[in-house]
Amino acid sequence: MSIRYNPATLAKIEKLIEEAGYILRNERGTFQSGYCILEQKKVVVLHKFLQIEGRINTLIDIVPILDIKPDHLSADNRKMYEEIIARLELEKE
Repeated sequence: MSIRYNPATLAKIEKLIEEAGYILRNERGTFQSGYCILEQKKVVVLHKFLQIEGRINTLIDIVPILDIKPDHLSADNRKMYEEIIARLELEKE
């Protein structure tokens, strides 16, 4: 899968995470990885100064970590989820 680093792709991934029941926030912080996950509250906090490419890459990295049930996603979001998971599996090889 070839990811396009544009606002539309970012919006799709954000929509996927939000449909999975997570709140996505952009804040300043001292988290080193560019993000923080508050699992009990289902909140994902991205560093507000990340550029679009950094935001997309960070969200792609955390999607497998989140408790997302693909069966509960809309068709478009399920497709995006499966593409992200497939991309990460290819990178492992």
